[in-house]
Amino acid sequence: MNSRQRVLTALRHQEPDRVPVDLDGMRSTGIMAIAYNRLKAHLGLTGGETRLYDVMQQLAHPEPPVLERFGVDVLPLPRPSWGLDPAHPAWKPWTLPDGSPALVPSGFDPLRDERGGWLILDEAGRPVYRMPAGGLYFDQVYHPLAAATTVAEIEAFELPDIPEGELTWLKREARRLYEATDKAIMGHFGGNILEGGQGLRGWERFMIDLAQEPKLAHALAQKLADYYVANLPRYLDAVGRYIQIIQMGDDLGTQQGPQISPATYRQFIQPYHRQVYGYVKAHSDLPIFLHTCGSIYRLLPDLIEAGVDILNPVQISAAEMDPRRLKREFGQDVTFWGGGADTQHVLPTATPQEVRRHVQELVEIFAPGGGYVFCQVHNIQANVPPENVVAMFDAALEFA
Repeated sequence: MNSRQRVLTALRHQEPDRVPVDLDGMRSTGIMAIAYNRLKAHLGLTGGETRLYDVMQQLAHPEPPVLERFGVDVLPLPRPSWGLDPAHPAWKPWTLPDGSPALVPSGFDPLRDERGGWLILDEAGRPVYRMPAGGLYFDQVYHPLAAATTVAEIEAFELPDIPEGELTWLKREARRLYEATDKAIMGHFGGNILEGGQGLRGWERFMIDLAQEPKLAHALAQKLADYYVANLPRYLDAVGRYIQIIQMGDDLGTQQGPQISPATYRQFIQPYHRQVYGYVKAHSDLPIFLHTCGSIYRLLPDLIEAGVDILNPVQISAAEMDPRRLKREFGQDVTFWGGGADTQHVLPTATPQEVRRHVQELVEIFAPGGGYVFCQVHNIQANVPPENVVAMFDAALEFA
């Protein structure tokens, strides 16, 4: 059974020859560049390049020797960013916060601020993202619709369509990955409604909209859904025949519970999830992969009803996210993609032997009957020892 067959078998809720493994299939199943450099040194891998393709989260694309070492079955089809011309990619040297080297996209040009941090400006010279001195991530600090007070202002705001040049590249790259490898390919689309509103309005402002300004909240959610549905035909026409999974995102949980109640989800978010996911299901046979962090147990019935087929990152350290209950109650309805190791409390501090036992227990819970793809909960953080990364993936393959 090759990698693509292995993943597709698991998605059909059948048991493949072993549990499929993911590392970097999307931007929440990857590894921070600092941890990646340490991992390469630990494995004795010299040469190659650490490419920081996601500067917000400081993620590196793992190179083929690393993917082969850990039996990875999934490859990403990400949309290019930061001025990286997909047809003629250009990279330049960069120094990571720990002093180790990496390459960044040529269009990534942050400025130092007065406090020793970094700022990313937009074309108008406004700070859009900020990394504080001593920080490891960039945070969004500009929200273009923060000051909007009317539905008309929201409706007049223009969202950029996927450029034709990018679609041409995506089609060519998707075909290359499909024909040159036997891996499952995950297409990165997005489709964020709650997160999209929070990004455009600001987190606090959009949450107030949900509570006090329902017309504004619905107008923005509808605008986002219409935008996605307008771009989905072009995206699916370019890559739909080559990818096996389409990835959506919408962080709905916190550590202690959902960001919004199930009733609020059903009123303000689910109709637009249905619109976006429904288009995919009506025009392809691609399963819907939803990345949604935190404690989302109480939202799972509604997410499944909206069309979610695959759940990630399965944040087992959050409230109400007990692995056994998740598998028992929802294992027939969704594929759990993640939940393979706790990145908050285990991977950074445990011994390799403890990581091995931890992974064994989780694989034995999630794997029976299929419907499971192994990866850790969210990205491998900068403080995770390389010995624990190796122990995690070795255990996944051992007990799969």
